[in-house]
Amino acid sequence: MNLVHIHPKFKHLETELLECITHFEERGTYVTKGERNTIKSFTIDKEVVNVKSFKTPAAFNSFIYKNVRKSKARRSFEYAERLTKVGILTPLPIAYVENTSTMGLKTSYYVSKQIDYDLDFRVLIHNPLYEDRDAILRQFTQFTYKLHENNVNFLDHSPGNTLIVKNKTGYDFYLIDLNRMRFEAMGLPKRMENLKRLWLSKKMIRIVAEEYARISNEPFEKVYGLLLESSRGFKLKINRKKRFKRKYMKSNK
Repeated sequence: MNLVHIHPKFKHLETELLECITHFEERGTYVTKGERNTIKSFTIDKEVVNVKSFKTPAAFNSFIYKNVRKSKARRSFEYAERLTKVGILTPLPIAYVENTSTMGLKTSYYVSKQIDYDLDFRVLIHNPLYEDRDAILRQFTQFTYKLHENNVNFLDHSPGNTLIVKNKTGYDFYLIDLNRMRFEAMGLPKRMENLKRLWLSKKMIRIVAEEYARISNEPFEKVYGLLLESSRGFKLKINRKKRFKRKYMKSNK
């Protein structure tokens, strides 16, 4: 392993962590198995951790990730640390590992503490009658406002990337899949653009806009109009792509 970076609090688990990565293919329990990335869970010293294995990049990107740009694993770790410092919840970052050759990056892994969550944001989209849905949406909006006030532009702010945990007084929100972020000041149009991937219904857009307007002291009509426009534009774009893909596949049968 060419580069191993472990959070000081978990340095005593280095041998066990590296064992998980060395035997990633044969051991562990699948959390997600995708075409690009795979996540497995492991139990180490009574601590459950998730290890995310990133897809081996193509030749050009392999060179870029070794020599020009930080790997997705390293960005995930560093962004998690940065979020934690400003009080934004994300699974605790434990380590990242990079394996390289003379040509570039070959494999990389990001290790974080597993979060036992109650639901993710997708549930609120698919189940309009979910208990406490409106309250969760309003608290989620407060969470997103905190992101924006801390100059966090989470580029993958999509339904599967927010885990929700019920606490004694309300809900906590944890961001995952962190490797695509920008840290920049955002005006209201860009803030509403940041919410477009959440696939909000018209009712959800109204609730989010009401809450965002309330806490930001922006006019509701302005917030609502910008959020509605960005959400509709994104949905139209995705649906056009789907129609084109279906048409292309049908014509090539």
